[in-house]
Amino acid sequence: MTSYRAAWVVPIDRAPIQDGILDVDGGRIIGVREPGAGSREPGAGSREPGAGSREPGTGTREPGGITDLGEVALLPGLINAHTHLELSWLRGRVPPASKFTDWVKTLFAIRGRPDSAMTTSQIAAIHDAIAEARAAGTAAVGDISNSLASVEPLRRAGVDGVVFHELLGFTERDGSLIERTRFLRESALASGARVSLAPHAPYSTSLELFRAIRAAVDEQACPIMSVHLGESQEEVEFLEKGSGPWRRMLELIGAWRDDWTVPHCDPVTYLDRAGVIDARTLIVHGVQLTDAALARLASIGATVVACPRSNAWVGVGYPPVERFYRSGVQVAVGTDSLASVDDLNVFAELKAMRWLAPGVAAATLLESATLSGARALGLAAELGSLTTGKRASVIAVALTGRVADIEEYLVSGINPSQISWLKAES
Repeated sequence: MTSYRAAWVVPIDRAPIQDGILDVDGGRIIGVREPGAGSREPGAGSREPGAGSREPGTGTREPGGITDLGEVALLPGLINAHTHLELSWLRGRVPPASKFTDWVKTLFAIRGRPDSAMTTSQIAAIHDAIAEARAAGTAAVGDISNSLASVEPLRRAGVDGVVFHELLGFTERDGSLIERTRFLRESALASGARVSLAPHAPYSTSLELFRAIRAAVDEQACPIMSVHLGESQEEVEFLEKGSGPWRRMLELIGAWRDDWTVPHCDPVTYLDRAGVIDARTLIVHGVQLTDAALARLASIGATVVACPRSNAWVGVGYPPVERFYRSGVQVAVGTDSLASVDDLNVFAELKAMRWLAPGVAAATLLESATLSGARALGLAAELGSLTTGKRASVIAVALTGRVADIEEYLVSGINPSQISWLKAES
C-alpha cells in the first residue's frame, strides 16, 4: 500500500479534504482520509504547515510510509464526454465561422467524405491528440468516429472510454447501413474496445436509421448512444418549418427526400416521439434547447454534454449552461474536435462554463467533468471519483501557493504544465 498526502484531496463524491491522504494499493483506491484520522501505518499524521511545493506525482517519503506531494490537489482523471479524434489532423485548418452551415461547408471541403480512408499522417495526428488529452488530465473519452481509426491509438495510450461509430444518411430507409458497416465494429470489438453506435443529427440521419441504431445499441454490451442535438438555429428551423440552410444543403448534394414529413417541433420532441432517446443517451451541445426540452431530458434521465468553446467557434453561440443545471438534467463536459477548438483541455472547458454560469457551484461543474461524464459513458464503477474500490486514475494539479477554495481554483483555468498523473503502484 502507498499513502499520499496532498495540500488538497478532491474526491468529487464528498467535500474536498485539506491536507488529505489518499491510500492506494494494487492500482486501486483503498481510502481517502482526513489528516491524522484512521492512519493505516505508524507515524502517519498531518502535513507540516509550510511544506514546499514539489513536482506533482513525486513527493518525498516520510517516516511512516506516507509520500508527501506538497502543494498539489489530487482528483480523479477527467472525462471528455465528446470529441472527434479522427478530425485532429484538421487543427488550424477550419477557421471560426459566424454561421454553422458555413463552418460545415469548409470542414467538408477540406476533409472530403467522412468514410474516406485515413492517411498515415492523419493517424499520427490521432496519437498526438490522445497524448495531448492525457497530458491535460483526461482519463476517458466519448469519441465520435466515422472510421473507428481511434480505437487502436486509444488502446495503446491506455485511455478508456467509448468509441461511437457514427452513421448518417438522410435518405436511408432502413437499417441496412448498420449491417454494411458491421465488419468495422466487429474488428474493434475483437480488440477489447468499448464500441457503440451514434446517429449524427436530425438533419443528416433519417428516422428509420435513428430507430435502427437505437435498436442495435440496445442489444449491445455497451448500450449507450450519442447524438448531436439542438446545436444550431438552422437545425431548429429545419425541424419546425422544413426550410432553411440545411434543407438547401441536402437538396444541393442530392440527399433530400420528398417523402420526409416536417415534424413542426423542437429537436428533443422529434427524437422523443420516435422513441430513440433515453437515460443511456448523450445529448451533445443542446445550445438551442428550450426549458421544456431540457425538462423532458431531465425526466428521461439523459445527459447533456456541454462543449462551450467549440459552440462559439462554429457560430452557434454559447450553451445555456445555467439553464442546463437549473432544469435538473445531468451535465457532462466535452471539448469537441481540434477542428473547432484550440486544444483538448477539459479544464479549459470548465473555465468557459464558469464564465457562462457564475451562479453554478464550482463543485457541480467539477462533478460534470468527472463523475457525471463517467456515469454517462458507463464508467462510474471505475472512474470519476476518488472512491474506495475504484481505479487509481488520479491526477495531481500543482497549486500556486496556498489555496482557500480548491474547487473554485480548479474551474478557473488549469494548464497542462500544472498536471501530472499519480504514479500509483500496481
